[in-house]
Amino acid sequence: MNDALRPASFTRALAISAASGFIALSYEILWYRAISFVSWSIASSFGVLLGAYLTGIAGGASFAGRLCRTRASSTATGHARELRLLAFFTLVANLVSFAVVPSLARLSQHYAWPAVLPVVGLAAALLGAVFPLVSHFGIAADERAGVQLSYVYVANIIGSAAGSLLTGFVLLDRFSYAANALGLALAGVALAAAIGFLGSSGRSRAAVLGVCALAAAGLVLVRASAFDHLYERLLYRGNFAGQTFATVVENRSGVITVTDDDTVYGGGAYDGRFNISLESDENLILRAYGVGALHAAPRHVLMIGLSSGSWAQVIANLPGVESLDIVEINPGYEQIIAQHPTVASVLTNPKVHIYTDDGRRWLLRHPESRFDFIVQNTTWNWRAHITDLESVDYLTIVQRHLEAGALFYFNTTESDDVQRTAAMTFPHALRVYNFMAVSQSPVVWDDARWQATLRGTMIDGKPAFDLGTEKGKAAYEESLARGRANAATSPFESRSSVLARTAAAGLVTDDNMLPEWREVLRFPPPP
Repeated sequence: MNDALRPASFTRALAISAASGFIALSYEILWYRAISFVSWSIASSFGVLLGAYLTGIAGGASFAGRLCRTRASSTATGHARELRLLAFFTLVANLVSFAVVPSLARLSQHYAWPAVLPVVGLAAALLGAVFPLVSHFGIAADERAGVQLSYVYVANIIGSAAGSLLTGFVLLDRFSYAANALGLALAGVALAAAIGFLGSSGRSRAAVLGVCALAAAGLVLVRASAFDHLYERLLYRGNFAGQTFATVVENRSGVITVTDDDTVYGGGAYDGRFNISLESDENLILRAYGVGALHAAPRHVLMIGLSSGSWAQVIANLPGVESLDIVEINPGYEQIIAQHPTVASVLTNPKVHIYTDDGRRWLLRHPESRFDFIVQNTTWNWRAHITDLESVDYLTIVQRHLEAGALFYFNTTESDDVQRTAAMTFPHALRVYNFMAVSQSPVVWDDARWQATLRGTMIDGKPAFDLGTEKGKAAYEESLARGRANAATSPFESRSSVLARTAAAGLVTDDNMLPEWREVLRFPPPP
């Protein structure tokens, strides 16, 4: 390269490398959010996405490398030509990257979510071609080439890290998915325009800027249709018929959606319903009332996970409960709870204290805290990171926070591995529907306490049942029968029976992440 061009070219290469790294990693963050949503956050979804992304990056870099070997940039003319080529790849890469998630939304109505991976690979290939082209343009073929390449690479890494942090923790916390995707695409078009501007003059410069302006205008125009009913399409997939969510909350912790029938989906997976009534027990809220039957005096209760607030509303109002501490990682749930009168009062209940944190981390940070009852109605056993709240390592942490005679009561979502782990970790256990109640002391579902709970629970000044009406009496008798330990259709199972039934299951540990990897890929059915 001409000595007069070298310093400016290298400086520009550093800036372009950093900007392209920022854009590329930001796109990956956006793609993962959508793929995680449509796949219900199955543990393998990130690995599958990363595999397609890295394969594309490698293919694009290889193609760009062969292209560089056929083109010289040692003159001012070659220098400008390389910039124009770089601008072209940058522009096309951003347009294709912008199209990945809209493509996923449409493809998911007909195919399983991995069908979008070829589009991911193509976008990544175009993004991956940028770095070799930048290096070819900005680094002279001399004794300093290795050192300068390392600087360009560091700039790319700095940009990539900044993209992950800024997009993942700031932009997704403040703006919608569609706004982030459009902003990122426009930033990419602006970068292409800047590169093209440097590599052209006169009419060619006007042409480059005109093409980029048209691309930007096109992105703005198609944005509404591209992301129309995005999360509805990703959730309902083949059953999508124009449904619209009543509420959508997006933040850095994830996406919460609420349907018109008050069903809550967290990150695309069923996460409960707004219901505290045993007369229409669509969410099996009976299990929450069961806290009163399992413990004689659950004065101080800890709840890991908030979701719709239905469980919190019931438990906070059970007879004898004096305090309810709730740990929820996603503050968005408080937003949706405030919009539903059935549960809204839990946010202002003086007994209730809500902490925004990871449940396991909160327990580790509060080693002195002890509770009479710890309840955890968390998500499906095969979702990413759920092992942190189901492993023997975690159950051991929970043990240290239980008072004498206290219980840990948590949702296993029918996993034999999780149920066996609970029964193996604690000397006493009882399965209640799909929950496990475990303790260092005998676990008993007491029929007298169950009856007292059903009769004595008052929520917002109203009893659980209106025993002055025939309907209320019938609902009370039905609920009483559903929770009788000696009923023919008993929902209970002893520890010894659980261990015998799950003999072929494994012990869940932090290392084996067993439930998450029982199924490498899952294609959840649409609701």
